[in-house]
Amino acid sequence: MLENTWIAKAVGTRWSAMRRQTVLGLSAAMLLGAAGTATAAEPIKIGLVAALSGQSALSGQAITRGLELAIDEINAKGGLLGGRPVTLIRRDDESNPAKGVLAARELIYKEKVVALFGGLDTPVSMAIVPLVNQEKVPFMGPWAAGTPVTKNGAKPNFAFRVSAVDEIVSVAMLEYSSKTFGVKKPGLMLVNNPWGESNEKGLAVAMKDKGVTAAGIEKFEGNDLDMVPQLSRLKDAGADGIFLVGNVGPSAQVVKSLTRMGWKVPIVSHWGPAGGRFTELAGPDAKSVHFVQTYSFLGDQSAKGKAITTALMAKYDDIKGPEDITPAVGVANAYDGMHLTALAIEAAGSTEGPAVQQGFYKIEQYDGLIKQYSKPFSPEVHDAIGPSDYVWAQFIDNKILPVGTEK
Repeated sequence: MLENTWIAKAVGTRWSAMRRQTVLGLSAAMLLGAAGTATAAEPIKIGLVAALSGQSALSGQAITRGLELAIDEINAKGGLLGGRPVTLIRRDDESNPAKGVLAARELIYKEKVVALFGGLDTPVSMAIVPLVNQEKVPFMGPWAAGTPVTKNGAKPNFAFRVSAVDEIVSVAMLEYSSKTFGVKKPGLMLVNNPWGESNEKGLAVAMKDKGVTAAGIEKFEGNDLDMVPQLSRLKDAGADGIFLVGNVGPSAQVVKSLTRMGWKVPIVSHWGPAGGRFTELAGPDAKSVHFVQTYSFLGDQSAKGKAITTALMAKYDDIKGPEDITPAVGVANAYDGMHLTALAIEAAGSTEGPAVQQGFYKIEQYDGLIKQYSKPFSPEVHDAIGPSDYVWAQFIDNKILPVGTEK
């Protein structure tokens, strides 16, 4: 009797152990399954380093909105790489190269971003590019136009761009000033930083090719408030037009200095004035500046342009119409840049930096906002926007309008 009882208890104990092992095995399998699901749905992080405060904050906001709208569309279609959602992580560089590098390092090392957007200012971008090339993280420039951002000499090169390029803008500025204003002896007003240096080199080449001699080259600092001395020297040298390269604040001071001098002279500018509160800072003569753009939401629009305008109005309360989408280039460049980056990730079939870098070269076609892209990138060409893609604009009643479309 005792023996039977002992056998029964032993069998029961063994059965209980077997049940526990089975339950534990099932639990482990469920956890592994859950982990597998989590991995499959792990977000693909996209980083943004840009000026989100200060005089250029409006530009940082525009880039953010272009990225957000593109990411919304990508996620609405199921994300990337079999269902992984895309998410945006932003950091403010305050237009400071050192802070930009710190922000980029945090996004790369801590947040593990798959690709990095940013560098509103050329000096910030040029400070970040060596880092992304070192760490093999694809970098997409939606604004900074300095030629060396993408033509940086690195092999392999991880810096790409959907934006203006100084050496191309230089040719466009020369041709536009001659055709529109008959400028024959331009005076150069350039910010004293790597962006100004990039444009000085580009303009020198463009003018040499056309047989044009500059009246003079003057530099200014980003925080200068009085440009009368530099402008007076250009006027005395016989300048019949001004080529301007500078961001919002100093460009506004150039206009105000010209107003104080009473010197009415054509101003053909890079796109710095479009980046913030230019009309507020420059005063009534802000409209005298003609500057380059890559896109405008005003004027005739494609079906995609109309759809994006509608989407932006639905997403952001302060956008009541196309005139409120400003700076347009920030939105448009970032929107197309994000979709091209998504295509590169899909072409790579991976989030590994070197694979995504090669994925950019595999892009065949993309029906973008700015244009229809056809093989936009190659190992030799990392800039998707060419000279035929530029639009000239000016401020009319605090709105950026393509030249000739003002009412």
